[in-house]
Amino acid sequence: MRSKILIVDDMELNREMLTAILEDEYPVVEAESGKKAIEILEELQDEVAVVLLDLIMPDMDGYEVLEEMRRRLWMDKIPVLVISAESKVAAERKCFELGVSDFIHKPFDNAIVRNRVKNTVDLFTYKNELEEKVEKQTETLKKQYRLLAAQATKLKESNVKIIDILGTVVECRNLESGEHVKRVKGFTRILAEQAMKDYPEYGLTPELIDMIFSASALHDVGKIAISDGILLKPGRLTKEEFDIMKTHTIKGCEVLEHIEDVWDETYGRISYEICRSHHERYDGRGYPDGLEGENIPVSAQLVSLADVYDALVSERVYKKAYSLEEAFRMIQAGECGVFSPKLLECFSRAREKFEQLAQEQHQS
Repeated sequence: MRSKILIVDDMELNREMLTAILEDEYPVVEAESGKKAIEILEELQDEVAVVLLDLIMPDMDGYEVLEEMRRRLWMDKIPVLVISAESKVAAERKCFELGVSDFIHKPFDNAIVRNRVKNTVDLFTYKNELEEKVEKQTETLKKQYRLLAAQATKLKESNVKIIDILGTVVECRNLESGEHVKRVKGFTRILAEQAMKDYPEYGLTPELIDMIFSASALHDVGKIAISDGILLKPGRLTKEEFDIMKTHTIKGCEVLEHIEDVWDETYGRISYEICRSHHERYDGRGYPDGLEGENIPVSAQLVSLADVYDALVSERVYKKAYSLEEAFRMIQAGECGVFSPKLLECFSRAREKFEQLAQEQHQS
């Protein structure tokens, strides 16, 4: 509790006069020099409500006391009223530059001293109490933020677990999906990071890429609703069978819609985009909606190219794996459907990383 008044003056008479004016309302502490004032403040800095300071003193004058108080940041909490016979405007200006709250000229009027001290103490008491409240509220907000951040992290982990579980379900049904899902995730991240670097208009960020990378595991989740006779057929599908296979995009979205309240909204949206639109093509000849150009969500475009690339460089029951060079040429030539010119440029620049990952994955 700040209640004490510190009077600093080398003249005993002046100290006695000020004490007589203020002692009925405040406990008074006296210092006969600047050095003594600093010693008292070191001990009582949390108890002093205001300092009444003379300027002209031997050894350590009032200016030096102000400099030392400012250096130690005491003036943020303890106001200083200079009471001096100094009449020069420059001296008064310097005091205010050093942070004093008021300047009272000698000889002083008792009532003026009493009222100015009271006003200053009341003002700083309110200021200090307000700052303490703000500090407490800030700390409360920080604690709430840390709690929300922890909850967000936990929710993100839950999102990833949900996706991994659904991806595992697909792996169990489709014998070639297991490693395929891992490779598609890797190719998707490589392409997305290149696109973020080359084309900022896509609005990709590291956080968004993490979500797309994770959600890409769900691109074929709808295949859990496709019959084994079609899904596991050891050969090319008939037109009728392929039409049924194409419904995995819609069926996958139906699966996701049943769990939309379980995970983060952004994760859900990106997962839905990828699941539904990863077979759309830039020229509008894809499925299921025939989307064209940039109407196709960028998340789906990224996964689409990654999915096709992996299909080309991997051996399937109905085909041999194409060489990395041939797979690159086929995609650039549009032999596997038309892709965004921008993403094809990114694919070209990231070719080495694609091929390195493909070799590592197929060797393991």
